[in-house]
Amino acid sequence: MTSSLSISFSYSLLPSRLLPQDARKSKKSDAAIIFITTASRTVFRCASTATSSSTSRNSAEKKRHWKAGEYPGVSEASITRIANGSGSSKRTPIKNLKKKLDRHNNAKAWANTVTEALSDRIQKKQWLDALEVFEMLKKQPFYRPKEGTYMKLLVLLGKSGQPQHAQKLFDTMLEEGLEPTPELYTALLAAYCRSNLIDKAFSILDKMKILPLCQPDVYTYSILIKACIDASRFDLVESLYEQMAERLITPNTVTQNIVLSGYGKAGKLEQMEKVLSGMLQSTTSKPDVWTMNNIISLFGNKGQIEMMERWYEKFRDFGIEPETRTFNILIGAYGKKRTYDKMSSVMEYMRKLSFPWTTSTYNNVIEAFSEVGDAKHMEYTFDQMRAEGMKADTKTFCCLVKGYANAGLFHKVISTVQLAGKLEISENTSFYNAVIFSCAKAEDLMEMERVFNRMKDKKCQPDSATYSMMADAYKKEGMSDKVYDLEQEKQMMAVKDNVDIEMGALVDV
Repeated sequence: MTSSLSISFSYSLLPSRLLPQDARKSKKSDAAIIFITTASRTVFRCASTATSSSTSRNSAEKKRHWKAGEYPGVSEASITRIANGSGSSKRTPIKNLKKKLDRHNNAKAWANTVTEALSDRIQKKQWLDALEVFEMLKKQPFYRPKEGTYMKLLVLLGKSGQPQHAQKLFDTMLEEGLEPTPELYTALLAAYCRSNLIDKAFSILDKMKILPLCQPDVYTYSILIKACIDASRFDLVESLYEQMAERLITPNTVTQNIVLSGYGKAGKLEQMEKVLSGMLQSTTSKPDVWTMNNIISLFGNKGQIEMMERWYEKFRDFGIEPETRTFNILIGAYGKKRTYDKMSSVMEYMRKLSFPWTTSTYNNVIEAFSEVGDAKHMEYTFDQMRAEGMKADTKTFCCLVKGYANAGLFHKVISTVQLAGKLEISENTSFYNAVIFSCAKAEDLMEMERVFNRMKDKKCQPDSATYSMMADAYKKEGMSDKVYDLEQEKQMMAVKDNVDIEMGALVDV
């Protein structure tokens, strides 16, 4: 604001071009005529060179065309300086100031462009591109390390199955002088847990214990408990509960829901009921809608529809109200059992209660038709989904690709993959597995191999399902040498992962 004002005032004090050149430059004249230009009018002032000071003051008062204080940018002193020929050489260098402002604006625009590009890559879950943009950002003069940026990247790398990159990023953060927090350590621990690297996750926990400002909390333990349960290491779950008790950390509803779900999936129904009974009697971990969802999802996935419906009614009697995800679980369970009438009834009930149909709602319906190769109803559901402005995700296209393959419509598999590319759908392991499944179904082994190579080129880690589908396709064609090569590659990948983990442990030490 100050700069703009000084520019305005400098312009207002320029001599008028209407005055002849000789009159402007002459110092021998008896009077100097000063033109003061404002936004609204031009004011004429006459500065007399008479010897009588009293006559000069009276003349100035008579010639005043404004009230005192009306134009704060112009004073009698400034008028006198201009009349005497002084002060005109100290104008603000407007041209240089404009260049400075342009450079500042360009730098600000570039900063916004890079940060927006990073946020875009993170949102689209493109971890490799996100790291490249982040490296570009760090080279900029305006870069300052921020905890929020590192947190987002750590979470992204964890969800993308890249714990080694997460560890490297964490080490870089420490080198830049950013102080670690319990949340940042928990994000790193979660990255190892998502890749089932439990021993490494426990080493992170031990490191947190010895740092006074990075002590683990209930969320840290809950993430680690979930990893142990997913790996069926129930013995470690008990030891973690003991640690929490020693540190006076009380398990919350989230923790208990994780354990409840784990026991249920493992078929340990007795332990599951014990945990549920404890939740009903607890004051700190009472069952909620997530508890309800875990239980009905357990029986729904097993195809035990009657048990699912029975538990649904029990939780309603406990006073727990269903949510959108609850209905989506019911729709998915009914779809897998091909009880389409009940599936439709739940969807109509959702509309009646003003519950929105979400992407998951449509995905469950599309998946139900995909499993049986009902391309007609699958396409109808997908079209309705897009007509309602619902955004499709990776699972949507996985179901579509598998559905067309099951229906024998392989040309539509190609168009669906192309559409996924246009919509910038995240190409994760599940997506490539769906395409490989389609290639195997069509007995197009050359295309299957091209997809597999593209998968690795995109740094997308094949999983056990990938190798299993490809091995079955090769066995069907009697290509035992291909099966052998695939098994060797699978073992080499496992060895490489172990080496990376050990190297990461040595770096930490």
